[in-house]
Amino acid sequence: MHTSLDGFVAGPNGEMNWITVDETIFDFVGTMTDKSDTALYGRVTYEMMQNYWPTAGDDPNASKHDKEHSAWYNKASKIVLSRTMSEKGLDNTTVISGQLTENITKIKKQDGKNIIIFGSPRASHSLMIEGLVDELWLFVNPILLGKGMPLFKDITETTKLKLVESKTFSCGVIALHYEMKRD
Repeated sequence: MHTSLDGFVAGPNGEMNWITVDETIFDFVGTMTDKSDTALYGRVTYEMMQNYWPTAGDDPNASKHDKEHSAWYNKASKIVLSRTMSEKGLDNTTVISGQLTENITKIKKQDGKNIIIFGSPRASHSLMIEGLVDELWLFVNPILLGKGMPLFKDITETTKLKLVESKTFSCGVIALHYEMKRD
């Protein structure tokens, strides 16, 4: 998840035009998707992704990243956390509208690779509150937003994290990989 240095994942109106990405970051994220076969989204992020990725790699001028991520996206199973969406007509997509802990725990126990969540701050908040997040990859951008949607919201208990690794990119973004410590 991209975050500003002061802990916001989106501006006050949901803007994300402050996020810094480049080919090095895209390649790095590609190593993460290589280890994943399932993508988890909130409804808003899913709709944004679904409007772009299925055909992004087909454009004759598509970048290496667009071709690779489009191919991955089309193969990956998708899980959408939404109280308003229906699975009807959706290919390779499961919609979870209730019993979050039970449904996600069942999916996590299935055979397969990692489940990865892109953005989806509201869905991430819900998953963190329920203790369903095992690891965090935070891409800290060199910007202060001052206000917006917080990275961590409604966390009411102390949560210890263990820094596993960090990576600094030439564009100024720092990737921090944490494991959630469970007592």
